[in-house]
Amino acid sequence: MDIADQNFVKKINQKLLLKEILQHAPISRAKLSERTGLNKSTVSSQVSTLMKEHLVYEIGQGESSGGRRPVLLMFNKRAGCSIGIDVGIDYVNGILTDLEGSILYEEQIKLPPSSPEVTIRKLIELIKQLITQMPSSPYGLIGIGLCIHGLVDAGEQIVFTPHSKWKNVDLKTTLQETFQVPIFIENEANAGAYGEKIFGAAKHYDHLIYASIGTGIGIGIIINHHLYRGAYGFSGEMGHMTIDFNGPTCSCGNRGCWELYASEKALFQSLQTDDQHISHQDLEQLAKLNDMKTLNALRNFGFYLGVGLTNVLHTFNPQAIILRNKVIESHQAVLHVIKEEVSSRMDTQFSSHVELLPSSLGHNAPVLGMTSLVIEAFLQDATLTT
Repeated sequence: MDIADQNFVKKINQKLLLKEILQHAPISRAKLSERTGLNKSTVSSQVSTLMKEHLVYEIGQGESSGGRRPVLLMFNKRAGCSIGIDVGIDYVNGILTDLEGSILYEEQIKLPPSSPEVTIRKLIELIKQLITQMPSSPYGLIGIGLCIHGLVDAGEQIVFTPHSKWKNVDLKTTLQETFQVPIFIENEANAGAYGEKIFGAAKHYDHLIYASIGTGIGIGIIINHHLYRGAYGFSGEMGHMTIDFNGPTCSCGNRGCWELYASEKALFQSLQTDDQHISHQDLEQLAKLNDMKTLNALRNFGFYLGVGLTNVLHTFNPQAIILRNKVIESHQAVLHVIKEEVSSRMDTQFSSHVELLPSSLGHNAPVLGMTSLVIEAFLQDATLTT
């Protein structure tokens, strides 16, 4: 075997060992050998390399099973930091995490209607604020992951945002030149799906759908543990599927789009009056008072979500659908209506095998998804270049 092949095998072994340490720490070298099938000398050599690279450290001795007490190994989650950003329509949410995704600091700013240039300036200010909160570490900032509510192509360029009207914005290059770290750009629903898969309600599912229900509706798709982005990065625009072919014209040019009936925007528009702007707090209060108009609007919201989700379930046949929406998370009755509607429209062979769940991470699902993508890329690179 030549030197290149030997180095390649070493890197594969390092990745394998690091994965086992991440999943099963604290763990001994002997246990690593047992779990991976690598001989003890290979494990010892590659663990030493990972320790020199500050990715692994020893925490002391474990329980003996008859011989010497084993020395236990841990992944060094403090070796670096990751930043996750969610650029919404009227807000920017940012978090700073360690290498296990634990949030060290978070900040959210309001975003008034403005040009992409103004938004990018505020975004850069927020990232700089997050960086000031970083603890000292061997690798420092390992990367920034950012998601937006719109179309992101396979080259991570922002093609279009339907509500803030960004078009063909190369934010990736701007941020790379400003911060000199790897930058990852993703669609918000994809990021949310990944966040729930790694940290939230979808941990134990291989096939899942994440539905982000806000001003519009987008879905993130995970198949066999992996994000499905489509041929050009535009999968998941299910908010623009037609549920009423005689319906009103959507901003996308289609008629009767799902999000015209089932988005949070549609819910609040149905409650709006000429002299009163309805907020989430108002909705909560009116629902508690059993206001009939509000209760009917919530029921319609659940009904139309159930109609569209039935189509999604027939298309993808997932194990679970995670619903990210503040109203659904606050009102169990809406989730009950959604489940009722899905069950009434599907054969029990379909509906009885799928879980419909509210998001467990809430507004942090997308940013945690982005930090996870940054961390995975860093660890992949670290074990291929050491």
